[in-house]
Amino acid sequence: MKVGIDTFGCDHGRSGLGSYLNSLVQYLKNEDDVQYELFGAEIDRYTYGNENDIGYKSISLPDSLTAERTWHLLAANRFAKKQKYDVVLYPAAAHMLPFFFGVPGVAIVNDVVSEIFASKKDTKHEIHIKHSLNKAEKIIAASYYIKRDLERLGIKSDKITVIHNGLDHSMFYPRELLSPNLVDIKPFAIQRPYFIYASRLSSPSKKHVELIKAFTLFKERTHLPHRLVLAGSEGPYSEDVHKAVYASRSASDIFVTGFFPHESFPELYSGSDGCIFPSVSEGVGLPVLESMATGVPVACSQCGALPEIAGENALYFNSDDIEQMAAALTALATDKSLKEKLVTGGLEWAKRFSWEKTAQLIQEVLQGIAKK
Repeated sequence: MKVGIDTFGCDHGRSGLGSYLNSLVQYLKNEDDVQYELFGAEIDRYTYGNENDIGYKSISLPDSLTAERTWHLLAANRFAKKQKYDVVLYPAAAHMLPFFFGVPGVAIVNDVVSEIFASKKDTKHEIHIKHSLNKAEKIIAASYYIKRDLERLGIKSDKITVIHNGLDHSMFYPRELLSPNLVDIKPFAIQRPYFIYASRLSSPSKKHVELIKAFTLFKERTHLPHRLVLAGSEGPYSEDVHKAVYASRSASDIFVTGFFPHESFPELYSGSDGCIFPSVSEGVGLPVLESMATGVPVACSQCGALPEIAGENALYFNSDDIEQMAAALTALATDKSLKEKLVTGGLEWAKRFSWEKTAQLIQEVLQGIAKK
C-alpha cells in the first residue's frame, strides 16, 4: 500500500494543522506493507517528519490559497494516479480537498467546519467542502464534538471515525525551571509569574479580547504581579486583539509574542502559573493537553470540545462572563489546593493521549480502505 500525504493547507508548519501533521508524520513508519510519501510545495520539503525516512514529492505552485485550491480541483487526482497512490491522506480537509476522488481519499478534520463556513461566508467553498467530505472514502474527526458538527452538516455518521490527537510526551512533561524569576526562550525573556494562552489570533471565537478584559479586572482586584502571555501567530483578528491590549489599563503586563515555535512551548507552559484557554469553538484544544502534561493547571471554556478533551481536570468558565473568567485567574493564582488537584488529575489524564497511538489508529483506517 502506497499512501500519499497532502501537506498543502498546513501553513508551512506554522499553525495547529502544521503542528498536527509534523507530529503525526514522526510516528508513521514505512514498512513492508505500507509506504508513505509526502507531497506539497518545495518550500516544505524539510518541514515535516525530518527524522523519518519518508519521501517527498514537490509540486511547483505559487504560494497562495487560490493556487493550491485550484490545483486540488484540477490536478490532484491526476497527480495521485501518476504517483500510484492507493490512498491519499488530506490533513487540511476543512480547507482544501479535490472535488471528487480518483484515488480513495481520507479527510482529516481538526476544525469545527460550521464555524469556518460562518466566518468565511464563502458559499462556493462551503458547497465544495461539503460535497468533497461526502465523497471522501473516510473522514477522521479529531473529537466527537467535530463528528457531531459534521453530522449536522449532512455528513453520514458511518463515514466518520473519531481519532483524538496525540501528545508528544518526550516534549511535554514536568520539568525543573532553571530560574525562579525568568523564562529565557530566545528571543524572548518572560518575567514570571504569568498565565499562558496559546492560540492564533484568528477569530472572535478565540475570545482574546474577553480574556484581556478579564485579566485587567484580575489585576485591579488582586494587585498580583502576574503577566498574561498571548502566544500565537498573527491572524485576521490581530488588529482587534492589539487594540484591546493597548486599551487595557494593564497593557504593560500583557505580552503578545506573535509566532512561537512549537518546540519551545514545553518550557513556556512549564514556567506559567496556569494555562487559560477561553476559546469557544475548539474542535481539539491541544494546548490544554500539552499544559496538563507539563504539570500546569488549566482553566478553560466550557464550550466546544474542551470538556471532552480535558475531562474533569480543568476549571471551567463561561468565556462571555468577564467576572467568571477573572475569578478563574484568581483561583489559579491563589488557590493552592485547587492547583494541586488540577495538576495531579491533568498529569494522569494526559497519559491517555499519544501520537504513537494516533498514528497506529490512522494507519488501521488506511489499511482497511486499501483492502477493499
